[in-house]
Amino acid sequence: MIKILQKMAIGAAAATLMSAAAVAQVNLTFHTAGSGTPVALTATALVENAAERGIANIQLSEGKVATNYLKELAEGKIDLANGPFILPFLMTKGAGPYAKVGKEKGAELGAKIQLLYPHTLAVFTMYAYNAKGIGGWDDIKGRKILNGPPRGAATSNSRALAQFFGGAKHGQDYESITVNWNQASAAIVDGTADAAVLTVHFPGPRETRNIAAGAMTMWSLPKDKFESAPAQKLLNKPGSVAYTAPVSFIQEMMGSDWTIMSEDDTFRGMAVTGGDFVNKSMDEELAYQLTKAHIENLESIKTVAPFMATLNYGVIDPKVAGLCGPNPVKFHPGAVRAWEEAGHKIADCAKP
Repeated sequence: MIKILQKMAIGAAAATLMSAAAVAQVNLTFHTAGSGTPVALTATALVENAAERGIANIQLSEGKVATNYLKELAEGKIDLANGPFILPFLMTKGAGPYAKVGKEKGAELGAKIQLLYPHTLAVFTMYAYNAKGIGGWDDIKGRKILNGPPRGAATSNSRALAQFFGGAKHGQDYESITVNWNQASAAIVDGTADAAVLTVHFPGPRETRNIAAGAMTMWSLPKDKFESAPAQKLLNKPGSVAYTAPVSFIQEMMGSDWTIMSEDDTFRGMAVTGGDFVNKSMDEELAYQLTKAHIENLESIKTVAPFMATLNYGVIDPKVAGLCGPNPVKFHPGAVRAWEEAGHKIADCAKP
């Protein structure tokens, strides 16, 4: 009997090793955005964790354009990609950057993008140097406001927030400043813009460079407007969610050179949500192993950069992660197994 059990154990161990070896032979391609961004750091973490566990060899390409590589993912040309949920949403509608794809083809492609794990990409807020003498959201009129790059969702979001919470329309009530992302920090430091309504990290490279030139103030979204039905509709549209955190937490993360302004002890903003995606055709076991590697390394991922701890890694609550509702992206079946095995509950609306 003992010999039989020993043979069974040896056989099981051999099968496990053969399975791991088979997965380890997989070569995957992963496209992400610029180096140092949350998506790039998250991708790098998965590459390292997958290699250490013998799951797969992942070739990572940074500095890519999300609108392009998410389409490539849907077409099966690459294996992994990450970015904001707004892009798969637009793809399924054949809208925005995917207008030429068309609604029918866009819907077909968008349905092929599935999620391994979500996280917050950044949070929209308003900030300026104290020397500018700006009083907050109601002091935008007549100013020069940095809204983001010349084109794109970030600039549209920035202008929408300035109009709703500041009562100021770009080109009419204030001068809208637009520059490429790599020039955004300089536009604030050299005074090209009086204030910025942009995505931030707590703190990210841009915020760190800015604060080196002088003390700054960051303003929470006004509470009364934030809690209104129209604001919640604006904040929780596809690709974003209403964001709240204790002022004390934001203050601690940003440091003493920053002043965090709010009517109470809660900081309010608009979070851009997204995650790491695969094509729905990915093998279920492979998607499971990749997701499991992420889940079991959450604490180390949060320490990769100071702001990573503020980006809701490991949180799959739809209200925080931006899942369900108009967001068409569902979890991959392998990811569902990994999350549920780890004790997390995935909302039915986020399951494939």
